[in-house]
Amino acid sequence: MSPLYIVIGIIAVLVIVAIVIYNGLVSSRVRVEEALSDIDVQFKRRFDLIPNLINTVKGSANFETSTLEKVVAARAQAQAGPVSAKQLGDVDAQVKGALTGFFALAENYPDLKSNANFLSLQSELADTENKIQAARRFYNGVVKEYNTKLQTVPTNIFAGMFSFKEAEFFELDAQDAEAKNPVKVSF
Repeated sequence: MSPLYIVIGIIAVLVIVAIVIYNGLVSSRVRVEEALSDIDVQFKRRFDLIPNLINTVKGSANFETSTLEKVVAARAQAQAGPVSAKQLGDVDAQVKGALTGFFALAENYPDLKSNANFLSLQSELADTENKIQAARRFYNGVVKEYNTKLQTVPTNIFAGMFSFKEAEFFELDAQDAEAKNPVKVSF
């Protein structure tokens, strides 16, 4: 066998390995983006429920408008279009805080607590919160796999060559202790 064929064979193998590794990194990066998009979809579902909840509550006499305004403001800010996991986490904390105050205040209104629409919306919101939590866990798992690929040999060599960057984990701000508490939804 000619040394030229051996060199060509080695180069061909290295090119194939590089292509496989590169495609694996691209696939992992796309999964991270998809998982972040899934979180965003669940947030949008939550934001779509909020106007229905507010309209139901507006029918209840004397409900504090400042609480409604906080929920509406948090929803509006959330729809401004955060793009990173950190920004989504910050917005999530604000919306959760506003909704927590909203439901705590709703406890003082017996007519509201017996309203079938309100109870149905509360239940849907609780379901959505569970879906958001599952989407966050899935996202962080995908980010862990992707970031591990970026740090292990030989993919780290190719990741550096092709400028792949680590993805952010979805985290709540450590300063915001209240955001780490679950949204209180009582029936």
